Amino acid sequence: MKSSPRPYVLAETNWKNVKTQEYTVAVLPWGATEAHNYHLPYATDNILAENAAITSAEKAWSLGAKTIVLPTIPFGVNTGQMDVDLCINMNPSTQMAVLKDLVQVLEANNIRKLVIVNGHGGNNFKQIIRELSLRYPTVFVCSLNWWQAAKAGDYFDEPGDHAGELETAVAMHLTPNLVLPLDQAGDGDAKTFKIKGLKEGWVSAQRKWTTVTKDTGVGNPKMATSKNGKQFFMAVTDAISEFFYELHHTDVNDMYE
Repeated sequence: MKSSPRPYVLAETNWKNVKTQEYTVAVLPWGATEAHNYHLPYATDNILAENAAITSAEKAWSLGAKTIVLPTIPFGVNTGQMDVDLCINMNPSTQMAVLKDLVQVLEANNIRKLVIVNGHGGNNFKQIIRELSLRYPTVFVCSLNWWQAAKAGDYFDEPGDHAGELETAVAMHLTPNLVLPLDQAGDGDAKTFKIKGLKEGWVSAQRKWTTVTKDTGVGNPKMATSKNGKQFFMAVTDAISEFFYELHHTDVNDMYE
C-alpha cells in the first residue's frame, strides 16, 4: 500500500501542507560520507542520523510537538581521512557557512529552535553554536549525538568507536540489505596514542586514520545483532523524542530554573 507523505519530514511533504503548519522545532540530521570498515556503507552516519531524527520526530509529532525534519547534510569533518578513497571532507568553516544560511531561513520563518542530530564523531558543533548565538540571538540552536541518548553498555558488549558493534547492529536493524555478512568485516582493531594525556583523552588531537586502523574500523563489529540494534534504536529515539517534545513546549526566553 502506498504511504502518504509524512508531515514532519520536509523532503516528503508539500507546500499545501507546510503553509498550514506552525512548526516550532527544526531538526537537522548531519552525518558524513566515509569508509566504515569493510561491511558498512559509506553513508552509514547519514542513514543512522536521519533515521534517528525522523523516528524521534514521529514520536514527538504524535504527542503534538510540531517538529520538522530537514534534509540530511551528508558530509562531515573528515580531515584525518583524506588518504582514504572517497572519504568526503567538509571543513568546520564550511559547516558554519551552511548553518548560518539555514538559521537565517529559520528566523525568517519564525522557527526559533534548531536541533542538529549528529551522526559523525568528527563533527563538533559547540563553537559554531556559540558564534551563531551572536549572529541570530533569537534562534536557539543545540546539537546532540544520537548514539549518546541511551547507555550503549546496556545493549552491547563492546559498542566501539567507528563501525563497531553499535553502529553495525543499528544498521543491521534499519538497512540490513546494505550490510555485508560479518565474516567479511575487519576486526576493527585500532592503535592508540603513545602519550599518556592523549591516550587518556584529556588532551585532544586529530587521529591519522590509516595509521590507526587497517580496515577503517575502530571497534569489533562481530557481536552485532539486529535485535540489539533495534532495542538500542528504540531507546535512543524514545529519549530524543522526549527532548523534542519538551523543547516544543519551552519558551526560548525562559530556559532556566
